[in-house]
Amino acid sequence: MPLETPARIVSELTSRGYNADREAVTLLASAPDPGAALERAVESAPEDALKLSVEHVRTVLNGSDTGSVHPSASGGVSAAKSTASAEPSPVETKGSVSRDLTEQSVDILNDMTGASTGTGEYDDFVTVFRDRFQRLSGKLRGRVNARPTNTVAGMAGGNDAAIVGMISDIRSTASGHWLVELEDTNGTFPCLIMKDREFASLVDELLLDETIAVEGTLSDDAGILFVDSLHFPDVPRTYRPSTADRHVQAALISDVHVGSQEFMADAWHRFANWLHTEEAEHVEYLLICGDMVEGVGIYPNQDEELDIIDIFEQYEEFSEYLKEVPGDLEIVMIPGNHDAVRLAEPQPGFDDELRSIMDVHDAKITSNPSTVTIEGVSVLMYHGVSLDEVIAELPAEKASYEEPHKAMYQLLKKRHVAPQYGGHTRVAPEEKDYLVIDEVPDIFHTGHVHKLGFGKYHNVLAMNSGCWQAQTDFQKSVNIDPDSGFAPIVDLDTLDVTVRKFA
Repeated sequence: MPLETPARIVSELTSRGYNADREAVTLLASAPDPGAALERAVESAPEDALKLSVEHVRTVLNGSDTGSVHPSASGGVSAAKSTASAEPSPVETKGSVSRDLTEQSVDILNDMTGASTGTGEYDDFVTVFRDRFQRLSGKLRGRVNARPTNTVAGMAGGNDAAIVGMISDIRSTASGHWLVELEDTNGTFPCLIMKDREFASLVDELLLDETIAVEGTLSDDAGILFVDSLHFPDVPRTYRPSTADRHVQAALISDVHVGSQEFMADAWHRFANWLHTEEAEHVEYLLICGDMVEGVGIYPNQDEELDIIDIFEQYEEFSEYLKEVPGDLEIVMIPGNHDAVRLAEPQPGFDDELRSIMDVHDAKITSNPSTVTIEGVSVLMYHGVSLDEVIAELPAEKASYEEPHKAMYQLLKKRHVAPQYGGHTRVAPEEKDYLVIDEVPDIFHTGHVHKLGFGKYHNVLAMNSGCWQAQTDFQKSVNIDPDSGFAPIVDLDTLDVTVRKFA
C-alpha cells in the first residue's frame, strides 16, 4: 500500500502490531521514501517494543539513505503568544504529543458531489422549490392545523384558519400594517399582520421564499386572514445536542485565502506549530469551511492583490501549508465562493484534479453545505454566502457583520441555509433542495464574512470562525475589517469554545 500520509502509516504500523509516537509517524511520512523508512524502523525495533519512539525513528533516518524530513515536522511553539514573524520550525522540536487514533470517527451526510442533475430548465426550479416546501411545511404541520390556500379561499368569513406557505410578497399598508402573501402548491392567500400585535416585530425577520405558518381569523368577506400567531420551522427550544463520550476537540477555521498578498503565512505557521504541542493534544479534528485559496477573478482588480496568479498553483501552495499540521488530524474541507467550483449552491466538493492536489493527510472533501458527524457530534458546514443577504435584509440588532452568529440564528430558525431566492446567493436547481436543514445540527459552522462570532441558539452552537487574510484594498473599499488569525477550538464533549489568536 502507498505510505505517503501519516494516517496510512499508522494503519500499516497497527497491522504489524506496533503503535508510534505522533512525531515519529510524522518523521516517517516526511521521509523521501516513507515505505523504506517504515521497514527499517520496524526491522530495527527492539524485540519487546510495542511502540516506536521518536528517538528510534530519528536514529533510523539519520543512519540511512532515506534522507531528511520535511521542515513541516515541527511543534513546540506557543502559538497564542507570539505575533513576530514565524521562521521554519526545526525538525527536532520538543513538546509533540501522541494522539489516540483508535476512537476517531467521521461520517458525512448530504454530500451532493457527483450527484448534480439540474439543467437550468424551468421545471428544475419548480422541482427544487416543491421539494423545499414539502420538507419545510412538514416541520410546521404538526404545530398548526393548516389547510391548503384554495380550501381557505372557499371558507366562510369569520372562521378560524391556518396556512403553511412560502412568502411570495411582503408589503406595508397605508395604516402601517403588514400584508404577507403566502403561496402553497394550490395557490396564494393574503395574510394581514396588524402593527399592534405582540409578534409584529417578527415581520422584520421575514425573507421572501422562506416557509412559515400562520393562524388567524378570516375577514367577513373571507378575502384576508387576520394573523393571530406566526411560526417558523425553527429549532425546538427543548433541543439537546449530542456530545462526544470522551474529551476531544475540533479546530474550526475558514477562509484561508492562500494566493492572496494578504494571506497571513506567519499566523498559519504559528497555528500549525501549536497543533504539535501538548496544549493541543486533544485537537483531533480540523474543519475548514471554504475559501482555501484566494481564487482568480472573484472581484474587480483582484489580480493586483494576488501573490499567486495561477489557480492550480494556489491550491498546490495551500497543500504545502496543510502539510504543516499534524498528520494524525482528521481534516474535512468544503468549498467556498473563492474556490474553483461553481458559484451556485449547493457547491460540489471539487473535481478530481483539485482533489489530487489537496490529498494531504487524506483530507476529506465534501460539498457546500454538508453535515459532518465527528464522535457523534453533528456539524453543519456551510461556507456562508447567504449571510450577506440576511445581514442586508434584516435590522442590525438581528443580523450584522459584527455579530455574524446572529445571522446564523436566523438560518437555523428558517431551517434553510439560503432561504431567499433571486438575490446575491446563486442557487442551482436539483432534484432535491440540499440547502434545507432537515436535521438539527449540534454545531453550525460558517465562514465567508471574515468575522469571528459565536453563540448558542436553542442549544445549537453557531460559529463563524473568521479568516486567515489581512484586510485587502477591496475589503477597505467596502468597510470590511476582518478578524484574522483566529482558531476557535471546540470541546466536543461539552461544546465549550476556546478562541486562540495566532496573529
